[in-house]
Amino acid sequence: MIAHLSPIEVAGGMILSDEVHARIGAAILDGTFGPGQRLRDVDLALQLGVSRTPIREALQRLERFGLVEIAVGRYTRVSTPDDRLREETGEFTAYLMGNALRIALQRCDEDQHATIVELADAVVDSAHRADALGLFEASTDMFIEVTKATGNAMFIGVIREAALAIQRNLHGWHPFLAGPISRNDGYERLRACIASRDADGAERMLRYLHGVS
Repeated sequence: MIAHLSPIEVAGGMILSDEVHARIGAAILDGTFGPGQRLRDVDLALQLGVSRTPIREALQRLERFGLVEIAVGRYTRVSTPDDRLREETGEFTAYLMGNALRIALQRCDEDQHATIVELADAVVDSAHRADALGLFEASTDMFIEVTKATGNAMFIGVIREAALAIQRNLHGWHPFLAGPISRNDGYERLRACIASRDADGAERMLRYLHGVS
């Protein structure tokens, strides 16, 4: 393993397995650990200054969403996303975020609602500028807030686990970005639905933007 991770400084209230999962996941997202790179639990444990148990737990969690591949007794390596995986991730994300938006608009308080509307403005601005990467990042920021605003612990947990795979598989992938850009008029309507708390309309518009029924 060529890349190096700095040791984890254990603090009060920290859940070690979550921190290890986040650190390895971040290293995959930023390319520190590239596609195909082997990950040895003993090396990771030494670098992060933890036992092999939380390393193994983190790698198993990453495998569940396809970020790593584990062949027991042979290797653990960072996966290489193909177009099919990206397409499935895009479909999953569109449906999941549509449901999150529906729940959030029905439950969020006024302060949360105002924040979501403000973030939707940034999404609309990126769409009008045909800034695909900016649109992805602005949409990600908005749906982080939308997810919190659902107030649903199960939903938040699922999205937390899936978030790394969603970001890795979709960031910079042209088909996922080009479709919504081509329908950018829909972002104004999405923003209007969000502002008026039209949960049904917001979910429909999000699915329209990503080409799912």
